[in-house]
Amino acid sequence: MRRDDAPLLELRGIKAAYEKLEVLHGIDLVVGGGELVAILGPNGAGKSTTLRVMSGLMKPTSGQLLLEGFDVTGTSAERLADTGVCLVPEGRGIFPNLTVRENILMDTYTGHRNAHELQDIAFERFPGLRERAEQLAGTLSGGEQQMLALSRALSTDPAVILLDEVSMGLAPLLVAELFSVVRELTTTGVTIVVVEQFADVVLDFADHVVLMAQGRVRLAGKPKQVRRELTAAYLGHGGAQRRRERAGKR
Repeated sequence: MRRDDAPLLELRGIKAAYEKLEVLHGIDLVVGGGELVAILGPNGAGKSTTLRVMSGLMKPTSGQLLLEGFDVTGTSAERLADTGVCLVPEGRGIFPNLTVRENILMDTYTGHRNAHELQDIAFERFPGLRERAEQLAGTLSGGEQQMLALSRALSTDPAVILLDEVSMGLAPLLVAELFSVVRELTTTGVTIVVVEQFADVVLDFADHVVLMAQGRVRLAGKPKQVRRELTAAYLGHGGAQRRRERAGKR
């Protein structure tokens, strides 16, 4: 049973390392139920590592991971998946040599849903996949592959979906379409945490935004606030610095 007023997912002082190299330096992050939370930052900021900790694929060296108020630090990825934590990794997480239908039916092995239910979930949410049902998944467009990966995630009846670089390699129009679908999923009660490198992609859709750099949270807030802070940083100190540099070259 969920503890009263507890956020769905919470990181408290999370540190994590690859061998002796620490890459997360005390991450605090709160994800409320039914929210779309975006984690932004440059390459090497620690975004994907944060998702790995959330999903149980990586154990933190210190700190706490809480799910619905309960400490699940160190719990295996398999156990967390059973409780409703689903990770869609970078690279889309599909089987390229299987058909779309076969990809969808792979999740019958869990015993949670039968083949008819799995296809209903996928094709009702993503009608375009029905037309591609017998096509090899590896021949789909990038956007269609992401939709297939999301349909497989939804088949597990998740409480939270963790998306790593969902827009990678996609044209801007497809990215907007995909995030519209992701945004809609939150209206059904699913919580989404998405890692993105490009702020403009996700600020129009997120409820809450976290900006990371060098393994730390540098900024957190509502999208309008974060956009304002980023704009001020770019046009303020950063812009002044660039103007001085240009003046010095004259």
